[in-house]
Amino acid sequence: MEKILEIQGLSKQFYLYEQDREIKSCSDITFTLNKGGFIGIVGTSGAGKSTVLRCIYRTYLATTGKVVYNSLSYGKLDLVRADERKIIHLRKVELGYVSQFLTILPRTTAREHVINGALDAGFSYKESVEKAEEMLRYFKLSETLWDIYPNTFSGGEKLRLNLAHAMVKAPRLLLLDEPTASLDNDTKLLVKELLMKLKKEGTSMIGIFHDLEFMEGLCDHVYNISKGSFQKGEAL
Repeated sequence: MEKILEIQGLSKQFYLYEQDREIKSCSDITFTLNKGGFIGIVGTSGAGKSTVLRCIYRTYLATTGKVVYNSLSYGKLDLVRADERKIIHLRKVELGYVSQFLTILPRTTAREHVINGALDAGFSYKESVEKAEEMLRYFKLSETLWDIYPNTFSGGEKLRLNLAHAMVKAPRLLLLDEPTASLDNDTKLLVKELLMKLKKEGTSMIGIFHDLEFMEGLCDHVYNISKGSFQKGEAL
């Protein structure tokens, strides 16, 4: 089985200068993700789950360890030590990240945000528009919202827009930080169906979930992160 991601001894500490003390977020995280595989992460709040994803996406720089990603663009690359130019390129064309919070350029409409995701993935403008509108419809975002700024959206609408932006490009590696946190049950089913489709098409995924029922039939392996370290559980 081809490995797409190998994490070895990953640790992240934060130093609070004003208090002159160090906080350990996660420690000695080691696991492997196969191509087309899906790893679920569960655990209590504050255990370090989101930190692991952010170290992979490199919005956090790991304190120690390796995050070796087998990329199409550069081959095997340690994301901890890769230069910023390569990280930015990978985020555009190979990596996707869905968080509970919407991050969007100022004066960008919902439609433009999803179009930009498709353009980053290399689709033509015409294809990007078509894919963006298809994705917005899929996640049941009303057409009355497409051409306004998303700062007025509800929490659920912002999360659906995040999902549309990340999934429109069918990334090679998709990181999901509680992607169903503020969604109703019908929308959760839409998310699960699309994740299953992406998985069948070869997208590799790591997801943080509190909803164990949602994870059933989706994850190949589940890790429980407790006090910053990993314990492997059964697949759901």
